[in-house]
Amino acid sequence: MAGHNKPTLAMDPALVRYANMYVKRHEYFRWNRKTAGLTLLYMAVIPGALYWVARSTEGKYELRGKRRGDTINEF
Repeated sequence: MAGHNKPTLAMDPALVRYANMYVKRHEYFRWNRKTAGLTLLYMAVIPGALYWVARSTEGKYELRGKRRGDTINEF
Protein backbone atom coordinates (compact mmCIF):
# COMPACT_ATOMS: atom_id res chain seq x y z
CA MET A 1 0.00 0.00 0.00
CA ALA A 2 1.12 3.53 -0.64
CA GLY A 3 2.40 5.69 2.17
CA HIS A 4 2.90 3.06 4.88
CA ASN A 5 6.56 2.24 4.34
CA LYS A 6 9.55 3.60 6.21
CA PRO A 7 10.83 6.81 4.57
CA THR A 8 13.69 6.14 2.19
CA LEU A 9 15.47 9.41 2.97
CA ALA A 10 16.98 10.07 6.39
CA MET A 11 15.44 13.04 8.16
CA ASP A 12 17.81 15.76 9.30
CA PRO A 13 17.60 15.92 13.13
CA ALA A 14 17.99 19.70 13.15
CA LEU A 15 15.12 20.07 10.68
CA VAL A 16 12.92 17.75 12.74
CA ARG A 17 13.71 19.76 15.89
CA TYR A 18 12.90 23.01 14.09
CA ALA A 19 9.61 21.61 12.77
CA ASN A 20 8.60 20.50 16.26
CA MET A 21 9.52 23.89 17.71
CA TYR A 22 7.52 25.63 14.96
CA VAL A 23 4.43 23.57 15.73
CA LYS A 24 4.76 24.05 19.51
CA ARG A 25 5.70 27.73 19.36
CA HIS A 26 2.88 28.72 21.71
CA GLU A 27 4.33 26.47 24.43
CA TYR A 28 7.68 28.27 24.36
CA PHE A 29 6.31 31.83 24.38
CA ARG A 30 7.23 34.05 27.32
CA TRP A 31 6.29 37.63 28.02
CA ASN A 32 9.35 39.82 28.36
CA ARG A 33 10.30 43.41 27.58
CA LYS A 34 10.76 42.77 23.85
CA THR A 35 7.52 40.86 23.28
CA ALA A 36 5.52 43.35 25.36
CA GLY A 37 6.97 46.25 23.37
CA LEU A 38 6.24 44.61 20.03
CA THR A 39 2.70 43.77 21.13
CA LEU A 40 2.09 47.35 22.21
CA LEU A 41 3.52 48.61 18.93
CA TYR A 42 1.43 46.36 16.69
CA MET A 43 -1.80 46.53 18.70
CA ALA A 44 -1.87 50.17 19.85
CA VAL A 45 0.69 52.51 18.28
CA ILE A 46 0.33 51.58 14.60
CA PRO A 47 -3.51 51.38 14.59
CA GLY A 48 -3.62 54.61 16.60
CA ALA A 49 -1.38 56.37 14.09
CA LEU A 50 -3.47 55.12 11.17
CA TYR A 51 -6.64 56.27 12.96
CA TRP A 52 -5.14 59.71 13.55
CA VAL A 53 -4.13 60.07 9.88
CA ALA A 54 -7.59 58.96 8.76
CA ARG A 55 -9.36 61.37 11.11
CA SER A 56 -7.12 64.32 10.24
CA THR A 57 -7.57 63.91 6.48
CA GLU A 58 -11.25 62.93 6.45
CA GLY A 59 -13.18 65.19 4.08
CA LYS A 60 -10.16 67.22 2.99
CA TYR A 61 -9.64 65.59 -0.38
CA GLU A 62 -12.20 64.80 -3.07
CA LEU A 63 -10.61 62.91 -5.92
CA ARG A 64 -13.76 62.03 -7.87
CA GLY A 65 -15.30 64.36 -10.43
CA LYS A 66 -12.47 66.84 -10.68
CA ARG A 67 -11.67 68.70 -13.85
CA ARG A 68 -8.36 69.99 -15.06
CA GLY A 69 -7.35 73.02 -13.06
CA ASP A 70 -9.54 72.24 -10.02
CA THR A 71 -7.77 71.78 -6.71
CA ILE A 72 -8.15 68.54 -4.79
CA ASN A 73 -8.35 70.35 -1.45
CA GLU A 74 -11.86 70.86 -0.09
CA PHE A 75 -11.07 72.84 3.05
